[in-house]
Amino acid sequence: MASTKARRIGILSAGGDCPGINAAIRGVGKTAILEYGMEVVGISSGFLGLINEEYVTLDENQLSGILTLGGTILGTSRENPFKKGTIFSSIDKPHLIKKHYDEMGLDALVCIGGNGTQRTAALLAEGGLNIIGIPKTIDNDVWGTDVTFGFDSALLIATDAIDRLHTTANSHKRIMVIEVMGHHAGWLALYSGVAGGGDVVLIPEIPFDIDVVAHCLKRRAVNKKPYSIVVVAEGIPVPKGEKAAQYLADAIQEKTGLETRETILGYIQRGGSPSPMDRILATRFGAYAVDLIAKGEFGQMVSVISNEVKSVPLAEVGGKLRNVPMNHPVIEKAREMGVCFGD
Repeated sequence: MASTKARRIGILSAGGDCPGINAAIRGVGKTAILEYGMEVVGISSGFLGLINEEYVTLDENQLSGILTLGGTILGTSRENPFKKGTIFSSIDKPHLIKKHYDEMGLDALVCIGGNGTQRTAALLAEGGLNIIGIPKTIDNDVWGTDVTFGFDSALLIATDAIDRLHTTANSHKRIMVIEVMGHHAGWLALYSGVAGGGDVVLIPEIPFDIDVVAHCLKRRAVNKKPYSIVVVAEGIPVPKGEKAAQYLADAIQEKTGLETRETILGYIQRGGSPSPMDRILATRFGAYAVDLIAKGEFGQMVSVISNEVKSVPLAEVGGKLRNVPMNHPVIEKAREMGVCFGD
């Protein structure tokens, strides 16, 4: 068994749920217990659990059987302890977190989450806590890593939905607009759109012209293409108060005269069992996080670059987004095959 100064570590999951969180919890817990002889504390409901001092000690048995489970056994919340003007704003939440961290006897804290979680983790590290971040999100938009777990599972779900829409679109000779998640980054729309044979793919990074989209779809109809699939990220710019898919479906039908229907996948993309690739990635992330703790390398976020698990400073991650570059190879090849990006 390797030697380590850290004897008791905490782990929490914050932000939106996604497939693979339990696999990461298991990766952290089993590595900490079996390889390093550490105690592992599971903190409830993200940073809210630190504020309210709600936690449970995890043993190896409690970590068995959770690899394939969706969601998170610890629960989650979108509590941001550094946000001002919220309920209980008179309470110094970061101070409470530091106080309870010390009272719980923690030597380190692992924070599993997306952009907001990593930003909070960076601030806690700046405040003197021993923090390791693990990135997760189906949007795949965390800066500093090639991919986050959760993305592959969501991609499978979105692609399957697009596959199914092909048959109904063809049966009714319709245009089908499918909206997938992605507020600021279009990774899920791009990959599922290309994997699912989308004819139009709209992502936040590429400004689109609705007339260009309509022209493309009319041209397909003239060329005897009986139906079309439009894949759109939820975060594309649309008039205030409108949903992306509904706005597009209405605008396309008005401008083309072709029957158009919309489908919004919603939270189904975040649920269910993680894909095998997400299970593996989350496990690798969890194990590496504990290796960093054992070496005393804190203030880091675990990442994967060119399939090698390593780490980047949390201070560099906070507040940044990993957007789809305009010259991404998938975009370039999709354009060569006739996919319209609305520009």
